[in-house]
Formats: sequence, structure tokens, C-alpha cells
Amino acid sequence: MSALSRSPVALLGLALVLAMGLIALLAPVLPLPSPTATSILDTYLPPSAEHWFGTDALGRDVLARTFWGARSSLAIGLGIVVIGMVLGVSLGLAAAEAAGSLFEELAMRLVDIFAAIPVLIWAIAVVGIVGTGATQIGPVSLSNEAKLVLLVGVLFFPGIARITYGLALAELKQEYVDARRLPGTGSAAILFGDVLPNILSPLLVQASVLVGIGIIIEASLSFVGLGVQPPMPSWGSMLADSKQTVFSGEYWLSLFPGLAIFLSVIGFNLLGDGLRDLFDPRRRTRLPKETA
Repeated sequence: MSALSRSPVALLGLALVLAMGLIALLAPVLPLPSPTATSILDTYLPPSAEHWFGTDALGRDVLARTFWGARSSLAIGLGIVVIGMVLGVSLGLAAAEAAGSLFEELAMRLVDIFAAIPVLIWAIAVVGIVGTGATQIGPVSLSNEAKLVLLVGVLFFPGIARITYGLALAELKQEYVDARRLPGTGSAAILFGDVLPNILSPLLVQASVLVGIGIIIEASLSFVGLGVQPPMPSWGSMLADSKQTVFSGEYWLSLFPGLAIFLSVIGFNLLGDGLRDLFDPRRRTRLPKETA
């Protein structure tokens, strides 16, 4: 944390991320109206002392919907990256361990194939095909949000796999790895117990940036009606609801969810940039030194 305090960029990004995270976590316990409660007598009210962010076309409180929307948008963005990290790191480590084998060749060609697929177009096409309702797979029922996380997360793994593969390949050439193999230590123990911790820093930087991209993808899908389904809010669906009022003066309907998306994405990007500066020895010398 002391090293983090020397990077203003990282601190600003961390502050924005923590603020949005707290909003998402505290939304259920804050004294807010229900995000789905309607009132035909309170439609299109501008920001005021009673409704800080105003109300929408159905009289719903925009502040409450923005705070509750943080839960959906951030959870989906984070979930997408978790799926991508699990798949990408596992495949990258396995391909590096099997360097020179047929498995390595097939694994990296698979990465190339998935990397060539545009994420947003893929998500729109697949979600459009499978529908936005719950999907039953045996005894398991997948909500539309869960499907979104799985389908988009799958396409996040190629970049992570490539980074993991390159870093792990170099790490496996270190002498300590040969020493670990001598007593018969298994590949899995070496990869996940020794190699992964040593290459985790750049992976965390990549993950931080990808969360911001995941939030934008969720917002884009919700904007076209393929993301979080009403009546529950997400930032993207709120922007979609406001598109009819862009030129009629109800600026608050698009301002606040748009600002939430902007601050969240900027926060994760700044955090990623700051972490990169901290972890990269070539950049670390540019940071201000701690005073004794």
C-alpha cells in the first residue's frame, strides 16, 4: 500500500473503483426508494431535494436506479473478467508447460481463432439466438445475466492466455524451476504454486483494464435490450430508456448513468495504469521516492 501511495494515478483509480464498489454493496441498505417503484404523479421530475437525480418516465427514482444499477453493471463486468482469467491463465500455463508439443500448437491456434471474433458482435449474435430469458441446462437455470457473463467471458480469454503463455514460458526457464522438478514435484504444483505467483502482477494490470471493457460491453448489450432485463436497472438499460428524451430537456436521465459508466471505466483504467507503473521496473524509477 505504501508503494501504491506513491502513484497518484493508481490512487485516483483505486478511489473511483472503491467508491463505485461501495455504492453497489450499500445500495440495498441505503435509505433509497425501490428502484422499480413507479408513480405516475412523479414522472420526469428534475433533480431536487426530494429526488436528487430526478425521476424517469415511470416516476422511478433515478438515484436509486443508478445505485442499484451499479450492482448489475459491476457484477457482470467483474464476472466476465473472472471467466476470462480462469480460462486464459489455465490455458496459457498449460501451453507454456507443453512448449514444443502438439498441444501447445493446438492451444495457441485456438487462441488465435477466438481472438479474431469481435466480442460485441459475438455477444449480440449469441444472446440474440439463445434469447434473453432464463435457459435451462439440466437441473441448472441460467439467468440472462449469467449467460452474458459466460458468453462474453469466453472471448476475454485469448488476450489473457497470450500474456500468460509468454510470461510463463520465460519463467519456466529459470533455474529454480529445474530445482523444483528434481524431487519429483508435479507440473501443476510448479505452475500454480511457483510460476503463477511470479507472473501475477502483469495479469492483474490486464484484468483491471478488462473490467472497464466488460462494463462497456454490458452497457452496450443492455442498451440494445440484450443485457439486464427490466424492471431491474443497469446503467446500459437506463441509457436505453433515456434515448427518447435526449432532445426534450430531461438531461438527468442520461447524465447520471452515463457518468457512472464513465467514472467506473476511468477508475479501472487509471488503476491498471498505476499498477503497471508500480510493477514495471523501467517505469518505477519515474515515480516520486518515499521520503525517509
